[in-house]
Formats: sequence, C-alpha cells, structure tokens
Amino acid sequence: MELRVTAPNRIDLAGGTLDIWPLYAFLGGGYTVNAAITMCSEARIATRSDGKFDMYAEDLEEGETADSLDDLKPGGPMDLIVRVLQVYRPKTGLNIRTRCHAPKGTGLGSSSSLVIALSAGLLALEDKKLDDEKLIDIAANIEAELLAVPTGKQDYWAAARGGVNAIWFGMTGTDVEPLVVNESIREELSERLSLVFTGQTRFSGTSNWNMVKAYIDNVGETRHNLQVIKRSASEMRDCLLQGDLDAFATALANEWEARKQLAEGVTTPTIDQAMEAASSQGAMASKICGAGGGGCMISFCKPGSKEAVEKALAEAGSRVLPFAIRPEGVLIEQG
Repeated sequence: MELRVTAPNRIDLAGGTLDIWPLYAFLGGGYTVNAAITMCSEARIATRSDGKFDMYAEDLEEGETADSLDDLKPGGPMDLIVRVLQVYRPKTGLNIRTRCHAPKGTGLGSSSSLVIALSAGLLALEDKKLDDEKLIDIAANIEAELLAVPTGKQDYWAAARGGVNAIWFGMTGTDVEPLVVNESIREELSERLSLVFTGQTRFSGTSNWNMVKAYIDNVGETRHNLQVIKRSASEMRDCLLQGDLDAFATALANEWEARKQLAEGVTTPTIDQAMEAASSQGAMASKICGAGGGGCMISFCKPGSKEAVEKALAEAGSRVLPFAIRPEGVLIEQG
C-alpha cells in the first residue's frame, strides 16, 4: 500500500502562546485564532515486505535507513520521523518520503503539521483513526520530547482541521470553533493577507520558554501583556464571526503591540524595517507568525494594495510566499 498525506501549515492571527500549558491555565483559558494555508507538509508512505525502513526528507536532502523498527534510534538526521514511528510502531517495513513546503525556521508550524501527516498516514495503513484531540495530544508529546521545551497545540489543530478557527484552550478541555464558513470572506482574507519570510530563522521553543518563565517570575508587564493578547484574540474571533475586516486589522495590530513586549527578541530591527516598508504601501497591520524573533510575517493590506506591499517587502529583503487559506485539514490519498 502507498499513501500520500498532506497537512496544512498555519498562520497564527492572534493568541499564539496562549496554546501553551500552563499559560492558558494561569489565565483561566484563552483563544488562539489561526488559519490553515495551502503551504503544506507532505508524507508519502509505502509498505515494504522485508521489514526495513528507508526514510528521506526531500527538503533537507537527508535520509536514514534501518533493518528493523528496533534499530531506529532517536537523535539521528530523521529524529522526528523516528520518534513518530516509535510511538505508532507499524507492523511492516516502510519507505517514507517527506517534504515541508515552508522554508525551515519560518514559524508556520511545518514540523507540527508533518507530525500530523505522518501520524494520520501510519494510522490509515492499519485502518485506524484517532479523534483529533487524542491525535494532537500524542503529536504535542512527541515534539515536546524532541525539543525539551514547552510546546503549544495550535499548529496541530490547524493541520488536523483546516480552515480559520478560534481554538479555546480552557480549564476543562479544548473547543474548536470555525470562524469563516463564508467563501467570499475566506477569499478576501486570502487576497488581502500577505505572507513573507523575513530571512531570519528562529527557534520557537526558546521564545516560548522565555515567555512562560517571565510569567511565572512576574517579570515586568508580562502578565498584563498576555491579558491584552487574550483580549485581542477574543476580539478577533468576534470580528471574524461578523465579517468585519476593519476590526480584524485593529485586533491584529493590537496583538502585535502586546506581543512585542512579552520577551526580548520577539521583534528585531529587520522585522521593524519590514513592517515599516509594508505600512508605507498600504498594510493596515502586520505581525510575526509563531513565537517571534524572525520567521514569517503577515500583513493585512488595504483593498488593492497587496501587490505594492509585497513589492516593497521584496525590495526590503523579504521573500514573498504565495498562499491561500485551505479549508481542508489533513488529507490522505492512495497511490
């Protein structure tokens, strides 16, 4: 059997960091609002008759082979894939080819969506399926073990469900609410949101841990700023439900202003210059995706200004990444 599995990356719109336990518990719960995009992580999985494993990451141009599942050890070039295999323990040997279509270090959740794609594919090989919450709990545990720092869960929900969602991380569990079911609103968001790679890679785990520690130690205005982010995410949820995109821009700007204050290094001179370039050509608001410090930036543009905004960003050294909002989550195809 051979399967091709794709899972979308995401752009986080508001409330990132609130998906990390125990931060959302400290705050009595909170919304994270994100959108799945057509830039995906992909896994092609084919069974073998000899029990061997042949793994290759096409985007990284790295691979690893083993004679059996027990011969696979974490820490090698295919560390993430190996850890997923060790959890799900397939009953046959496999050829696995992966590709993350987002550049490495962009803050779009590509490693998390790859874990979802691999997990869903390995389950499908044995005609099994887990409910989304269980699938996501396992995926988050795998990445936490790999990274050895706290991990959030918003990336996995976007990969599993697709679309634009408000994800409520609450005291009794997680609730996911679709926000954009109107195709015209989804198309307008795709047409007015610009996505660029700033050229600076980042490691989200370090920023996330700094934010958690700053909250615990009550450093500066950390607790106040996280409350502002929580409020901005709730406001964004409301304006998307109402289709009010001017209010969407305001919520996006407010979220970024609070996020910049959370930890040193969330913004950089390169990021500030890119945002100034975007604003000069019609961007109503911009923010960095993920934990900050680099990676990708989104800008919400005035109608008709996206082309000029992206030209200015490219001239400032950023790389424009074409995308659209993807309504589907993880997809499994045979052959």
